Amino acid sequence: MTYAITGKGLTIEDVVNVARHDEKVELHPDSITRMKKCRAMLEEKIEAGEIMYGVNTGIGEFSEVVLTDEQVGQFQKYLIYNHAAGIGDAAPIEYVRGAMLGRLNVLAHGNSGNRPIIAATFVEMLNKGVTPEVCQKGSVGASGDLAPMSQIALLLMGEGRAYYKGELLQGKEAMDKAGIEIPGLKARDGLAAINGSNLLTAMSAICLYDALRFMKQAEIACAMSIEALMGNMKPYTPKLHEVRGFPGAVRCAKSLTKLFKGGDLYEGKLKVKVQDAYSMRSAPQVLGTAHDAIDWARSQVEIELNGVGDNPVFFPEENLQITGANFQGSPVSLPMDMIGAAITMVCVMSERRMNRLNHPALSVGLPPFLTKGAGLMSGLMLSQYTAGMQIVEMRILSAPASIQSIPAAADQEDFVSMGMNTAIKNFQIMDNAYGVLGIELMAAAQALDFREFQFGKGVTKAKEVIRRHVDFLDEDRPLFDDHTNMKALVKSGEILEEVEKEIGSLD
Repeated sequence: MTYAITGKGLTIEDVVNVARHDEKVELHPDSITRMKKCRAMLEEKIEAGEIMYGVNTGIGEFSEVVLTDEQVGQFQKYLIYNHAAGIGDAAPIEYVRGAMLGRLNVLAHGNSGNRPIIAATFVEMLNKGVTPEVCQKGSVGASGDLAPMSQIALLLMGEGRAYYKGELLQGKEAMDKAGIEIPGLKARDGLAAINGSNLLTAMSAICLYDALRFMKQAEIACAMSIEALMGNMKPYTPKLHEVRGFPGAVRCAKSLTKLFKGGDLYEGKLKVKVQDAYSMRSAPQVLGTAHDAIDWARSQVEIELNGVGDNPVFFPEENLQITGANFQGSPVSLPMDMIGAAITMVCVMSERRMNRLNHPALSVGLPPFLTKGAGLMSGLMLSQYTAGMQIVEMRILSAPASIQSIPAAADQEDFVSMGMNTAIKNFQIMDNAYGVLGIELMAAAQALDFREFQFGKGVTKAKEVIRRHVDFLDEDRPLFDDHTNMKALVKSGEILEEVEKEIGSLD
């Protein structure tokens, strides 16, 4: 299947399909027509000597410097050289592919003034697997992701470095081996290729996709722990949450109910407490809040994916160009800061349920630390330590980056979004979250093995999947492999996929 780039309709799933799963792309003919029309207008304005930011002026603090005709031709090259100023490790290939797709969707609007061949070259690079090497760090998330996007744009001049068929090559060599012609840069081409928050937005799209799958598994872990703790089923009645009105809570209650169905607790066959602890009975409210946060962040990210993030912006129908700040990353960085906090919140609650499974005074008859040999054996005592360490790191990383502006460019750029910091730390938060949730799932499976009643169909299937990867802890053993295996299992989504095959979608 080939994704047609039109400038609209791009979803986080589309980004993942192209960035992670190498789906092919093509420019819709209407997009090419729009780019040609805008380019013709731009060239007329250049010929007429009209002053346009970043075309025949410098950029940033140098925006008042007017370039000569000769300098206009040279400026795009030096612009890319100067801005390719990142540092450190290369971003994963999927992030860079996502950024290229996002930039293509901007150019497809026909408001950027680039030559169509610039967009066509990006299409070839995506389809033939040429991915520029891009330092992940360097963007402040305003004027776009200038540093990383400039490393992408180096390939348009046959420079920089790129991955091709598993090798890191010089840019021209990678392009030559893939059979892609070097288009070079003419007036406006360079700035049109880089002047948007495309890398941080692509990273945010991928993060949201992964966060949603994580949240479904958080519901599975929650259901397993609640059954292991012989929870009262009434708090998960969807009607209770419908009367309050938060859609995430309603959604979560329905998911938990689906997971519990078929079990003795759900059928009311066992005696339970009148009220359970908050980490159990308020799960729909808390996990539901995280779902609502993801929904809002998704709406903001998808607006950005489908909008014109550029400066200046050209309107060929009105023969008009407007200079502004449509590259500003704050519309993405603020909601994505909230996502980091939301995932951390979910993991804090996960650890509290894990604590109840371990705690002999709170576990409703389970053995202390889920071991048969308490005293000689310590069971899952240290698993809680590992979860706690990761949560503290997540809390530190949950401090918002969107309020951390450090001015740049001689105070011309005196407020920046720091959205790249948000994007980077969110993946660190997710990495820890997989570990924390894996530990709850492992503990819940261990606890369920001590129970002798019928569990819900979804819970039963989840436990079955876990047991393919981690054995029951009959006696103490080193747990680092178990913890790491569980983390990898959560990240893979295998539990979610198997449970949804059994009971249907948790959406």
